[in-house]
Amino acid sequence: MVDKKKYYIFAIVVFPLLITYLHFSVFKEQSPHIVLEELYYIPLGLGSLLFGLRGALLTYLYVSALYLPYFSENWTITFLSLVDRLLHLLFSGIFVFLAGFLVDREKRHQKQSEKDRLLACLGHAATIIVHDLKNPLITILGFAKHIREGKGNADTAIRAIIDSAQNMERIVHDVLDFTKPIRFESKEEDMRSILNRSCDSCKGKAEEEGVTLSVDIPAKPVNIAIDSFQMQRALINLIDNAIEAAGKGQRVIINMALEMNYMVIKIKDCGTGMDKETLENIFIPFYSKKSGGTGLGMYIAKEVIEGQGGKIRIESKTGWGTEVLVEFPNKSLEEKKERGM
Repeated sequence: MVDKKKYYIFAIVVFPLLITYLHFSVFKEQSPHIVLEELYYIPLGLGSLLFGLRGALLTYLYVSALYLPYFSENWTITFLSLVDRLLHLLFSGIFVFLAGFLVDREKRHQKQSEKDRLLACLGHAATIIVHDLKNPLITILGFAKHIREGKGNADTAIRAIIDSAQNMERIVHDVLDFTKPIRFESKEEDMRSILNRSCDSCKGKAEEEGVTLSVDIPAKPVNIAIDSFQMQRALINLIDNAIEAAGKGQRVIINMALEMNYMVIKIKDCGTGMDKETLENIFIPFYSKKSGGTGLGMYIAKEVIEGQGGKIRIESKTGWGTEVLVEFPNKSLEEKKERGM
């Protein structure tokens, strides 16, 4: 943007000089000054739009200085032509003042709107985070008291405390990932291993929810340059969501396949599906219709996948279930195609 402004400033400086030169040198005999005078509005408008009222006034002073010789030229000046040139100065001055004023007002309005939007987002985020941290914290405090008082099953209490603490940790990680750019440390990895580790991490939750995980992966390695840690986190989030949506006694089908020049991972649940509003807003930060979670998981998963050259899309219908498709270019296939293998 800075480089573009330099070009605009150059145009604002040079264009009025060119108009004045044409008037006094090239078209002196014909003197089509009425047409040339109107061309001064181009740099005046450009200065107003780019730099607001201050830039508009500076441009006006510069253009007016170049316009002054029109009043002292040796040609015969009639009273009407003098009035015409004075009115040109007056109207161009009114023009730049109004244009600059309106541009400044619009910029102030945009800044205020952006500030209001940011404050609203921060307030909304704080409310969601406090709410989501409160529930596991209550669980931890409750079971800690039971252990201290010797009530209930200690193993069950410890398990609940660990689960709640892990849930709080996940919320904190989601918020941290949202507030700063995700950095990737990519190296060639077998995507089958990443997907298997992700599924293993979700097996405990699947058993608790009464959901069966069905996994189908290729027999041969699928090597891709990727950040395995970030990718595993994204896949765990997608599989967890599918488990929650599937419902007790249902299956979540996870499939990896090679299609043309792409590696495709499909995660399908047989749940109730999403309505149109949820599907349209699923990747918007803090949007969630679930009772728990920050509403950041899908947003971060999208950032991780697209940040590494992949694509994610979701197909869902009420009563049909939801299918998440993750695609990555398969470099090994592309290289084989280029070599004619």
